[in-house]
Amino acid sequence: IWPFTSVGRPLQEDSIIGEFIHELFEPLISKTFPGIKEIRAVDEAGVHPLLLAIGTESYVPYERERNPKQIITQAIHLLGNTQTSLAKYLFIVCKEDDPHITTKDIPKFFYHLLERVDLKRDFHFITKTTIDTLDYSGTALNQGSKLIISVCGRPIRKLGNKLPYLPLDLGFKNPKLFFPGIIVIEGPKHNLQRGMQDPNLKKFLDLLKEFKDDLIGFPLIVVVDDSDFTTKSWSNFLWVTFTRSDPATDIYGINESFSSKHWGCETSFVIDARMKQHYPPPLQDDPEVVSRVKELAKRGGPLYKVIEL
Repeated sequence: IWPFTSVGRPLQEDSIIGEFIHELFEPLISKTFPGIKEIRAVDEAGVHPLLLAIGTESYVPYERERNPKQIITQAIHLLGNTQTSLAKYLFIVCKEDDPHITTKDIPKFFYHLLERVDLKRDFHFITKTTIDTLDYSGTALNQGSKLIISVCGRPIRKLGNKLPYLPLDLGFKNPKLFFPGIIVIEGPKHNLQRGMQDPNLKKFLDLLKEFKDDLIGFPLIVVVDDSDFTTKSWSNFLWVTFTRSDPATDIYGINESFSSKHWGCETSFVIDARMKQHYPPPLQDDPEVVSRVKELAKRGGPLYKVIEL
């Protein structure tokens, strides 16, 4: 008997180890990263591609409107030390905005973030840097970008929960409302070279400009190959969105602009999470092998009660 494991899309055997690591090191988080109350490397998103964090904001406490300041330095600390430095997307919020917020409740975390994110202020890109070796979304092996989204303060929008009208053209189709504030839409097959932005997607966003008032409650739009699959579950959404995109290459925005070299946009930011030409095919279980194992696990078989079907 040769024991082995194939580690493809989570959840896998190593997911149990990851959960144990979170529990084991939770008491040390605030000592290692001052001001950080909680972090979670999201297993469903491939662990390193998405890191959720809860920090604290105490700089300039007399300001009437609170802006991210201290949590940005806390985010940079996370990206500069230990295994958290491998994160590609880092979303950080403030504990004082909601004492009950937790990274363990991913839908609530996203709701909290999308209610508050200022699309002209809260995006901080780190370009042409190193990324995890196992992340194939970058511009080359071990090369890519990172994105910090830092939010604090009161909600600035009410998230939409009814799919608005979208002009379907240029091969974009089958829009789905995945979650309040999040629209998923299918795009045509991506066939550009590695590291290139898609001019066809930019043309589609030009069409959306005419309907931007209807998109105010939808700060996030994700372009995918299969919107039915992506919106079937949070697990599918996280896996597709954050493993199949490089922030600097694959993020677009409606009426995007630069101010003092800082990127921002209006109404909605867009993540292009389609499969790119240089991506390896998804690692999937062989149906024949799965069938044989199930037979061994049936009553009377050598693996009966050893493994769970």
